[in-house]
Amino acid sequence: MNNMLDIKESTWNLIEQEEINIQKELNEVDQICAYNSFKVLKAFQNNKVSEVHFNETTGYGYNDIGRETIESIYKEIFNAEDALVRGQFISGSHALTVAFFALLRPNDTLLSITGKPYDTLDEVIGIEENSSSLMSFNINYEQINLINNDFDYDRIKETITNKKIKLIEIQRSKGYSTRKSITLDKVEKVIKFIKEIDKDIIIMIDNCYCEFVTKQEPTEIGADIVVGSLIKNLGGGIAPNGAYIVGKKELVELCAERLTLPGEGKEVGPTLGINKQFLQGIYLAPRVVANALKTAILTSKVLETLGYEVEPKYNDKRADIVQNIIFKDETKLIKYCQGIQSGSAIDSYVEPVPWEMPGYTDKVIMAAGAFTQGSSIELSCDGPIRPPYIAYQQGSLTYEYGKIGLAKAIQKLEEQND
Repeated sequence: MNNMLDIKESTWNLIEQEEINIQKELNEVDQICAYNSFKVLKAFQNNKVSEVHFNETTGYGYNDIGRETIESIYKEIFNAEDALVRGQFISGSHALTVAFFALLRPNDTLLSITGKPYDTLDEVIGIEENSSSLMSFNINYEQINLINNDFDYDRIKETITNKKIKLIEIQRSKGYSTRKSITLDKVEKVIKFIKEIDKDIIIMIDNCYCEFVTKQEPTEIGADIVVGSLIKNLGGGIAPNGAYIVGKKELVELCAERLTLPGEGKEVGPTLGINKQFLQGIYLAPRVVANALKTAILTSKVLETLGYEVEPKYNDKRADIVQNIIFKDETKLIKYCQGIQSGSAIDSYVEPVPWEMPGYTDKVIMAAGAFTQGSSIELSCDGPIRPPYIAYQQGSLTYEYGKIGLAKAIQKLEEQND
């Protein structure tokens, strides 16, 4: 088998040996997958999904029962009051932007308590100047950095006691920062803390990369609004685009009226034949997320054995599907990403190089041999070309393909060492 893809026997033996050492962690992932599979199947059955829900609408998209059923399924899975699941969302960042502009008004204040958000939101907020940003509409922005990968409770209390904060944003995944991703127990604790001080503050969670990693979602532990992408976890590698917003009914409706138009909100929006893919995606998502987690755990164990710094460790509690390898070397970062690309089904012959990617201040190298452009639930690896030169690896539709991609990446690193 290894000869088919030019994988050395020694490389494959290393991977399989380390796989033996992580059986406890892999079994735990399967248990979570089973629980979330029950949850998804129950939602499908409660909503009486049938072939009629695969049909499309065009134009205005009135009376699209498939779209309405998909949103009802998401509402049930998240144990939320309402859901907005649309192909009109370009990305998770777009859905976050819609939510910000829907929920904030001039002179309101947005507070991030997980430090600076993901790079693609810099111009949305106005951290990087843009005439269409929140700040250009006189919406204020403040941020509080984490302390030792946890919330700064003293500063949070001081800020929300002395200033009128409309919305607090929590980004669970690390983005391109060096911090750890935020586990759900930490999110639950800080939500309770905030609500005891000011129950009217809207708490919004950027849940990208985090769905189905555990048995609960943020709406089940007090979050008011939760946002994520369908070309990450919940699209299951099937959804070709889109995103979701779930949470309190009045907040979801405001978001719908910002995405479409006031007075029509969720009632419009053609699905253009995408319903079946959205339904198949969420149906497969528990297992696909489990495959991504298993690939991440194995990657962490193997790269640590090879002497590299990794985060999280293979046996750490995980908040998302992202695995960091800290190379502290630009060339190693590039080589590793190129190795992941060479282990892909799509564009395996292409060698990724750093480039000026829209929305980022640094050059970024991105290995993404994906069926859907930018799909992070498929095996991908990327990182900004800046110290400490971290590879952010995520995804893999199957665990077997993840193992092969890891083997190709290791061998590319070995070429660099030679």
